[in-house]
Amino acid sequence: MRIGNEYAAKTLCKAVQACYNFSVYTEDGTNETTGRPCMENKLIRSKYFLYLTEFFAGMSVMAVELGASRLMAPYFSSSQIVWTIIIGTIMIAMALGNIYGGKSADRSPDPDKLYRRILIAAIWIALIPVVGKYIILGISALLIFTVSSNFLIIAAFVACMVIFVFPLFLLGTVTPSLVKYSVDSLDDSGKTVGTLGAFNTIGSIIGTFVPTFVTIPAVGTSITFLIFAGILIALAAVYFLSSHRGQKKVAVSAVIFVLCCGLGYSDSFAFWQNDLSYEGESIYNYLQVSEDDRRVILSTNVLFGVQSLYMKDGGLTGMYYDYAMAAPLMIPDKKAEDMNVLILGMGTGTYATQCKKYFGDMSIEGVEIDDKITALSRQYFSLPDDVKVTTYDGRAYLQAIDEKYDVIMVDAYQDITIPFQMSSVEFFTMVKEHLNENGVMVVNMNMRGNNEGNINQYLSDTIASVFDHIVTVDVDGSTNRELYASSNADMVKTLENNANETGHSDLRDMMLHVADTSSVYEAGDYIMTDDKAPVELLGMQVIDQLIQGEVAYYKDIFEKDGINGLLESL
Repeated sequence: MRIGNEYAAKTLCKAVQACYNFSVYTEDGTNETTGRPCMENKLIRSKYFLYLTEFFAGMSVMAVELGASRLMAPYFSSSQIVWTIIIGTIMIAMALGNIYGGKSADRSPDPDKLYRRILIAAIWIALIPVVGKYIILGISALLIFTVSSNFLIIAAFVACMVIFVFPLFLLGTVTPSLVKYSVDSLDDSGKTVGTLGAFNTIGSIIGTFVPTFVTIPAVGTSITFLIFAGILIALAAVYFLSSHRGQKKVAVSAVIFVLCCGLGYSDSFAFWQNDLSYEGESIYNYLQVSEDDRRVILSTNVLFGVQSLYMKDGGLTGMYYDYAMAAPLMIPDKKAEDMNVLILGMGTGTYATQCKKYFGDMSIEGVEIDDKITALSRQYFSLPDDVKVTTYDGRAYLQAIDEKYDVIMVDAYQDITIPFQMSSVEFFTMVKEHLNENGVMVVNMNMRGNNEGNINQYLSDTIASVFDHIVTVDVDGSTNRELYASSNADMVKTLENNANETGHSDLRDMMLHVADTSSVYEAGDYIMTDDKAPVELLGMQVIDQLIQGEVAYYKDIFEKDGINGLLESL
């Protein structure tokens, strides 16, 4: 009878609940009818806090994604391929988080669990500036001896999986959990879910613009991670402290965060270098300047060597800039000092500085998309004040002007980051239209491959479809190749004649070397257009070959003598 009475009582309570919309909760605090948690916390009862949670979660996801690109770029470049890996990996993490978050909320709709996950994600993000670069280099060091092809792709993917998947998986649980907590009935479910989506989207927008235009240029990638980790910690702290529980979790998280701030504030991606004159970041690049008694060097990517070099005595560098100086001497019947030169991809202005020294007061202007590099060129690389530099995209600049030039240098290719819009038939046609009669375009191709259909072949064939005459020269001791294009069929002969008339013996010897080692390019059918220019994949193939060639010696040592032999050889 007692069992029957209890059953009758429960039935009566449910009937009353249904009539008067009362809520009945189980022992674990779950609404027996709706499955929603008991809203003891005033913040949770107020949907505004849930909306704010969605807002900050969306903002942090995008901030971490942009931070990931900047963390990885110094080691793997900022090409479309690396971006694809980052976006794809993060989408995988978010999708898995959505699935898990939905199942978890249905099984146990406890807000404590959600904000605990947010707290863990925040601590993980705060740890990225502290250990992220070591993880990347460790993964790279391991894979470089075990992977025979596609090293950069595999290393970037593994690094991204290890560093970013877990925290973004946790943040991916936010949306389905908040839907569970905020939807009261089917009558307003659409409005509630739509509002959550709107807050997430607005947060994502802010999380896109703020890192790109504010925090990364102003304080760097490391502090950007710390800022958004701090926001998430503050969000979780407000929840737990208002609930009068979880204080210990909040305190421990705060201590870890403070330690991360003390250890991870540095912008140093090349942490093994302690003699840098400058290290920082711009909207586009990680930048470091190093110097000794003879020269000043700009590097933009840790694993890809020198981007610009300047000799303090103003002399020749031994690099591709010296070879490119042949371009003004390929023009007949015009003195070099009377020429006007345009440099697309100005960098630190080494080419302009050398031309000023050896050719006199010629008119030179440059286009550089990164204004911070331009500032460094004035500060460290002695770029003359009378050399005008416009902060703009090279192709967009050509499209906006009507001027014509005697020499146009294209020096916008960096490691595998080759702007596709500056590698197509349409672009080189535009360059040709901005050249005077018998003018010369010189292109610095920063890497050369040997296999059929390599990036050099594509670029050269594309240029050959626009210009009548092309010659190429390989730069000694480097992977660079210089390409000269003109309507002048006798540009090499003109170079020889003008070289013998120069008053600088070092320049004369270099120019004669360029003439002797130049070869007429035989055009093929590998053409790139604005519609189809697979420069990232082509560049990745060459970089892969170069890396394998560089590490072949150490691979042999590793295979024969193991890790000890490898360490002894370094």
